[in-house]
Amino acid sequence: MNNESLEKNNINSNMRKVALTALAGTSIEWYDFFLYGAAAALIFPSAFFGEVPPTTALILSLLTFAAGFIARPIGGIIFGHFGDKIGRKKTLISALMLMGISSTLIGLLPTYAMIGALAPILLTALRFAQGLAIGGQWGGAMLLVTESAPANQRGYYGAFAQAGAPIGVILANLALIITSALVSDEFFNTWGWRIPFLASAVLILVSMYIQLNLEDTKAFKELAMHRNENQDDGRTAIQKSPIIVAVRKYPKRIMLAAGAFINIQVTFYILIAFLLAYGVQSAKMARDDMLTAVLIASAIMVPMQFLFSSYSDRHGRRGIFMLGAILSGLWAFAIFPLVDTGNFWLITLAVSGGMVFLAMMYGPQAAFFTELFSTEVRYSGATLGYQFGAIIGGAFAPTIAVKLWTELDIFWVSVYMSCSAILTLLSVMALTETYQIDLNKTQ
Repeated sequence: MNNESLEKNNINSNMRKVALTALAGTSIEWYDFFLYGAAAALIFPSAFFGEVPPTTALILSLLTFAAGFIARPIGGIIFGHFGDKIGRKKTLISALMLMGISSTLIGLLPTYAMIGALAPILLTALRFAQGLAIGGQWGGAMLLVTESAPANQRGYYGAFAQAGAPIGVILANLALIITSALVSDEFFNTWGWRIPFLASAVLILVSMYIQLNLEDTKAFKELAMHRNENQDDGRTAIQKSPIIVAVRKYPKRIMLAAGAFINIQVTFYILIAFLLAYGVQSAKMARDDMLTAVLIASAIMVPMQFLFSSYSDRHGRRGIFMLGAILSGLWAFAIFPLVDTGNFWLITLAVSGGMVFLAMMYGPQAAFFTELFSTEVRYSGATLGYQFGAIIGGAFAPTIAVKLWTELDIFWVSVYMSCSAILTLLSVMALTETYQIDLNKTQ
């Protein structure tokens, strides 16, 4: 084997290691984020809000879930700043450690019966910390992969970071299903629910692996070298915050990136959260059947993301992204009639179709957002667009869907989803194609 082939094999081996590590980190990170959502509906109302009526306890518990969304843009700002200052790797490690520690502590948290009103306060604080962590990890994980990848495979390798979300849904739901199946209902409601949260300590081990085995990206190393050379030459003044520079330099791109993400968030959270309640109440489906349909759809979404991301490497990001938005908007009108049939396989088709069309957007998104911003503010710019789109689209989507369904008609939920698709379509149309951009050049 000649030196050129050996070098190529080493590069491919290193990329696989980076990609699989990013996949592991983001999967567990999203597992923690989604696990909290399931527990907030099933466990936390009685465990942490015990002395109020059940309905009030549920509302208060779900408000703590929303605290994670509120924290996400804040986390994006904080981690984006340090990601552009000190590096992608160090910042990603910090975000993963914060999530791992916060989730493990939730598993150890005393209940209302043990410490009274302090219990929900501590729960909310830890949920806020989860939101900060999820706000920072996406930028670190996707840049660690996309900035390290060959220029003609940024979409494919970026999909490893993106696959963490659907895998997180699968892991979170499976963890609760398996744990509840292995122990009695009484034990599960008192202590068993803690086991999936305590398993989050694995994320701390992933962080240690990244610290010991992975290097920062070539793009950031070159940026750091350039900064050091300027300092040696006496040409560097006090550096401005990367967040401020990103907002001043790319205000339009940040807003359009947020708009491009809105339909993904609206549709995703309606499919994995609202649809569970709708299927149980409207179609009289068993909760486990609805949960299984979401699990199957999430499993289908994962390989589809890689397929469409690879396509974007060859033909561009915008086209496949816009097609996904169009099909997602149209499919919104098929979802609820299929669910209303009460047929498990048609319900699975309804959710799976939505997830496949989301994969057309969410898969190439990591590479697309990476390519929109220059290296010195890439972590900040991409994260701001992503997290503002998340809070606008995802934080209130299930609540809005419930209001439209109960006060008007389920048809208007489809209209809401299709309007978000139109907004995403227009946002992507306003952005330029990026897939042939050199990441190391100023944009």
